[in-house]
Amino acid sequence: MNPADASDLLKQFKAGDISESQVLDSLQQLTSCISDYAQIDLDRARRKGFPEVVFAEGKTTPQTVNIVAEIYRRHGRFLATRVNDSQAEAIQEEFPTAVHHKAARCMTLEDSPLERNGMVAVLTAGTSDLPVAEEVMVTVESMGFSIKRIVDVGIAGIHRLLAARNLFEKADVIVVVAGMEGALPSAVAGLTGIPVIAVPTSVGYGASFGGLAALLGMLNSCGSGVTVVNIDNGFGAGYAAGQICAMLDQARK
Repeated sequence: MNPADASDLLKQFKAGDISESQVLDSLQQLTSCISDYAQIDLDRARRKGFPEVVFAEGKTTPQTVNIVAEIYRRHGRFLATRVNDSQAEAIQEEFPTAVHHKAARCMTLEDSPLERNGMVAVLTAGTSDLPVAEEVMVTVESMGFSIKRIVDVGIAGIHRLLAARNLFEKADVIVVVAGMEGALPSAVAGLTGIPVIAVPTSVGYGASFGGLAALLGMLNSCGSGVTVVNIDNGFGAGYAAGQICAMLDQARK
């Protein structure tokens, strides 16, 4: 329900054309209940600029298919993250044109692509960080923004990062994906005034503790304004970057 619909609903109620129960029925359409395992937030697209995203991990294959089908029916698009091969196969049986982004473990389908002004630079410290970076990129592109992909520029070869500076300084937001000690976001933040979102990955040897070392390093960054999401949370970083781009896009109009 958009603001115009809500205003029209209130006018009809005030004029006595519809009853209180009819108003309540209309408002309840903001949520769609599927059986006893899901309530889909149908108003999220209006509030946040993008429909509810499905986190498939932990869901059964039938649950995942039914939820994405309901979102697609209402919005003409869906994004599902952490999709396993069984879920992906079942979704493609239901929606043959759905795209399986295997490296990112995501599925997408859209009747018409969103086209919005804004660019996110996605930097990885190493090639091993690419799966998480892919999740960032799928999320950002699903939200209608463009991507500048800059890979393997970790601080072990700082010259590689410096050589890419002219590329990421053209972005509206920078997402930095790094494992090991997680130092790359601090270096990037020291080179630019563009907002930096840091994503720690679970890449590294034993003392990296599955990404905890990178997470703590990023949280303790001396780079001013570095924002940190959870370990391997490419979706969270991509969505936050998309929200920043959306605000900038609106401000430019």
